[in-house]
Amino acid sequence: MFDCPRRHGERIVLKRLRIAVLLYLLLFVGATQYFMGRHATDWDAPLWVDVYLVAGDAHPATRHYLDGVSREEFADVEEFLASEGKRYGLALTQPFKLRVVGEHRDGLPQLAADAGFLGVAAWSLRMRWLASRLQWASAGPSGDITAFAVFHQPAEGVPLDRSTALHKGLIVVANLFADRGATGTNEVVLAHELLHALRASDKYSPATNTPLYPDGYANPEARPLLPQTKAELMAGRIPLDEDRSGMPSDLRDVVIGPATAREIGWPIRR
Repeated sequence: MFDCPRRHGERIVLKRLRIAVLLYLLLFVGATQYFMGRHATDWDAPLWVDVYLVAGDAHPATRHYLDGVSREEFADVEEFLASEGKRYGLALTQPFKLRVVGEHRDGLPQLAADAGFLGVAAWSLRMRWLASRLQWASAGPSGDITAFAVFHQPAEGVPLDRSTALHKGLIVVANLFADRGATGTNEVVLAHELLHALRASDKYSPATNTPLYPDGYANPEARPLLPQTKAELMAGRIPLDEDRSGMPSDLRDVVIGPATAREIGWPIRR
């Protein structure tokens, strides 16, 4: 049985209305997040980071791990960024304040490995819409940065998907291990992605993961140059010799280099 022309017309109007409302909401979200991102690196007040826990798999051990996470799970990240800010002469004693605000159980928008420009743009919009909905639903003041800590069970020989961050919307997706033995490396990953959200760039070769000289070296003036003793945060690895680099065990083995500090608006002492 065919719809009458009147019903067909009503459906078209409703469809157009839904599209108009969605476009308006996306425009509103985009404008709000644009101004948030523009002033994020003024450093006239701490940046609050709302961390949402996410189960990256259905393993019972992952569930057990998430149940044991406290609000202060990432206090060492906060302290590391405060210490590095002080080293650069930042006036703020605590440039970042991290708090675990709860668990997000509905999953995250997925980005296909072969996603083109339009696919990435659509994923970005879905992530920004999700972050905005969580902020609006928050009982208290929402944070400046929304971070999703996605925990997975370690599997030998199986690397985690690469973590990512969006400057537009100030959103972080950090893929982490649900293992207390990986706490230190989890903190390095989260700190790395937080600075990505503030427009810090990677300082390693995408093809080899090798830190790039000089910006990817913690101490590019060292003589001898190799081995280095620490990793530059946005390089993520400690250069050992011409062919090898090692993972830092925790944030005590990491520094923020001058190039990264400049990118996020920290003062550079001459």
